[in-house]
Amino acid sequence: MTLRLKFLGSGTSVGVPMIGCDCAVCTSSDPRNKRFRPCVLVETPDKRVVVDTPPDFRSQCLANNVRDADAVFITHTHADHVLGLDDVRRFCVRRGGPLPLYAAREHLEMLSRIFPHAFDPALRQSGWPQLDGVPIEHSQPFQLGSTRVTPLQLPHGRSSVTAFLFENNTTSLAYVTDCKPVPQPVIERLRGVSVLVLDALRHQPHLAHLTVNEALGVVEQVRPGRAYFTHISHELDHALTESRLPAGVRLAYDGLVVEV
Repeated sequence: MTLRLKFLGSGTSVGVPMIGCDCAVCTSSDPRNKRFRPCVLVETPDKRVVVDTPPDFRSQCLANNVRDADAVFITHTHADHVLGLDDVRRFCVRRGGPLPLYAAREHLEMLSRIFPHAFDPALRQSGWPQLDGVPIEHSQPFQLGSTRVTPLQLPHGRSSVTAFLFENNTTSLAYVTDCKPVPQPVIERLRGVSVLVLDALRHQPHLAHLTVNEALGVVEQVRPGRAYFTHISHELDHALTESRLPAGVRLAYDGLVVEV
């Protein structure tokens, strides 16, 4: 195994089932239709990285036996991606010190305002989260152990989001969520990636997220070895939607493990 990804959450901002909804997907008995907010665990040969910390983060770690991590990556600071950040305190306790958190500068600034007790050394206390912010520059690769990571900037409505490309030897994995559109320079950078994880909210158009058809259009241009769609709303039934996808493209689901 060179790179391994586990989906801790594959749902949209409200999760699935959605509060107060009795639709066929929200009441489905198919476990693949039960979706926590979006989050993944990426394992390289020598590091374990959590990408985003949604409000479900504690439950996600317990459900998937995630006991520790070497770093946290943040795609952007919308509530469904960061409001579980306080729960990394257990990782800090287990490692006996601060945990590095990689994010674009504007996202680091926002997080330090939301969680000052985690980022300001003067406010830190035993048992609290302790985070060392590591600013990243889009399109500027950095090393995480033996793995090269390239952060890529994409538009997400009125804001921006960071995608992460992991490269190790001849294998590669890209995590691209919460975006619309995918700029041509990003498509060129991802072309031929071994595994592409891509935002695909629903069939109906959305201002800040790709539809299934739009995501398929990106896949056609990138031509990855395999593709998995994530950030899925309650409008997509897993079995029905997946049955209509082309070969090499699948819907993600919570607990799915992808090895590269």
